[in-house]
Amino acid sequence: MSAPHILFDRKLLRARQRRARHSGAEAFLLERAAEDLFERLGTIARKFSRAAVIDTPEAENLKTKLLASGRVETADILAIDDETEVVSGDPAAYDLAVSLLSMQWLNDLPGVLAQIRRILKPDGLLLAAMIGGDALTELRDALASAESETEGGISPRVSPFVEVRTLGSLLQRAGLALPVTDIDRVTVRYANAFELMRDLRRMGAANALTERSRKPLKRTTLLRAAEIYRERYASEDGRIRATFEILWLSGWVPHESQQQPLRPGSAKTRLADALRAVELPAGDKTGRKKNE
Repeated sequence: MSAPHILFDRKLLRARQRRARHSGAEAFLLERAAEDLFERLGTIARKFSRAAVIDTPEAENLKTKLLASGRVETADILAIDDETEVVSGDPAAYDLAVSLLSMQWLNDLPGVLAQIRRILKPDGLLLAAMIGGDALTELRDALASAESETEGGISPRVSPFVEVRTLGSLLQRAGLALPVTDIDRVTVRYANAFELMRDLRRMGAANALTERSRKPLKRTTLLRAAEIYRERYASEDGRIRATFEILWLSGWVPHESQQQPLRPGSAKTRLADALRAVELPAGDKTGRKKNE
């Protein structure tokens, strides 16, 4: 099997995240995801004996909240090795694994999902949120248009994000059953594009692509990007919008107690009878008379 493409510089990312923790930046996306996590756990009619909090910002706070919720008896914080992307944890040791807003920075998402499957017990649950899909499309568009116009070419400035339609197949590929994915779109309004870019830097979410340009954007390009952003994405009051998309994914380790699909041929009622429909012979078309 070929090694995954190294898309992100994870050492640079970690350094920026460490600085961000001391910047006082408002972690509004993380807070929103944490609230949503507990709402989702509240719909599951069971408690979990041991949970793994995997590669999540403010992991200690999340662990404390999990224990205080009464939904989890014990919890451990697990890391993902930045070079091998192996999840630290014993096989089949947990019945719940959660991860918030970190999987978007993985170079090998399918491999990490398989690692999480390895540490979960039968009937164990993975519940995770990641930035994906159409996040920051406005910024991506403005930067690309400005750079092409002022410098005659473009370089990657905003990270690519996974699409929700691919997550279900990735969960199944990792060996997880009953996969569910959905989207939470968040629109945030800023005074201008510079305010948005400052917020991203303070959250440790600036460009960490390995193929990023090492040259800073020219002032003229930045000014033009802010102008394009305002022209295309500003409201009547002049404030711009920025779209953040949080993708949720969940899947269970297979277990005999879970709902199973029916075996082919095991149905006891014909579909036509169930629908009270008239079954036409092969070749006939609905609405045509036989002697037409």
